[in-house]
Amino acid sequence: MSDQSPRTTTTRPFVIDSHHHLWDTASDHDYTWLRGLDPIDKPFLAPDLQKVLTESGVDAAVLVQTIHSLDETHDFLRFAAETPEIVGVVGWVDLASPQVASQIADLKASPHGEYLVGIRHLVHNEERPDWLLQDSVQQGLQALADAGLTYDLLLRPREMESAITVARDFPHLKMVIDHIAKPPIASGELEPWASRLREFAPLEHVACKLSGMVTEADHATWTPEDLKPYVATAWEIFGPDRLMYGSDWPVCLLAAEYREVIGALRTVLDDLGVLDEASEAAVFAGTAAHWYGLNLDDDSALA
Repeated sequence: MSDQSPRTTTTRPFVIDSHHHLWDTASDHDYTWLRGLDPIDKPFLAPDLQKVLTESGVDAAVLVQTIHSLDETHDFLRFAAETPEIVGVVGWVDLASPQVASQIADLKASPHGEYLVGIRHLVHNEERPDWLLQDSVQQGLQALADAGLTYDLLLRPREMESAITVARDFPHLKMVIDHIAKPPIASGELEPWASRLREFAPLEHVACKLSGMVTEADHATWTPEDLKPYVATAWEIFGPDRLMYGSDWPVCLLAAEYREVIGALRTVLDDLGVLDEASEAAVFAGTAAHWYGLNLDDDSALA
C-alpha cells in the first residue's frame, strides 16, 4: 500500500466504510445507468468523499466499481493513491474472458496496483440468473483466487441460488455479498431472501455487507425499524466477524444522507442488543480489513 495512512484517532474506534463509489459524469466513462436518478446524476469525486467521511467519523474506505470498465478501475487505483482515506479498490475485469488472468496481472502491475483488493461484476444486471455458473466465469473466479483477490457478489434473490453453488465450489476464494443481497425491504417481505441467505451460513469464506439497505426501502418513509428484520437475519447467519458496514454512498443519497445511513445501522444494532466492544470493532472495521487484506499502516488502528 501507499506510505500515506488514513487519518486515525485515539478518541473513538477506527471505522472503515467497506463500500462506496465515485464517478465523474463529465468524463468519457459511460454512466448511462445514472439517467433518471437526478439526485446522483452529477460528479462525486474524492474531495466530496473526504468531506462526508470526516463529518461522519469514518477513517477509511473501500472504493467499488460502478461499470464494466478496466479504465474506471485504473482511475480508481489512481484515486486511491491520491486519497489517504481510500485504502482499497474493488475493480472490474472481464471474468468471462480467456484473458482474465492477464487483465488481473496488468492491473496489479500497473501504477498503484497495490490498492487492488477485489473484483466485482454487476451480476444482477445479467439476463441469465445462472451467469456465475458458466464455465468461462468459473475460470475467471479461479483466476481471482490464484491472484489472492476477493470477489464481491452483487446479487438479488434471483441470483442467490447460483451464487450459493459458486461459493460451495470455491472455498478457497474469499467472497463478500454486497447490500445483504438486496432484500425487498420496501415491501417488508423476508422470503425467499432469508432462506436463501441462510445457505451461506456454513460457508466461512463468505462475508456480507450491511450496506445498500436504505435504497431497497421506501425512499421517502423508511425508518431504522424497517431495516431491523433484515439486519437481525444477517446477524444470525453471519455474526460480527463476517459482517461489515458499508454506506453505498453516493447511491444512498436517493434515500438518505451519509450520516443517516451509518446512524441508522448503529441504531438497529443497538436496538438488537448485539454490540459489544469486540463486535463493534469487527463490523465497523475488522471484518473489512480481514476480507480485503487491507494494510492500514497503523498497528493500533483496529485495536
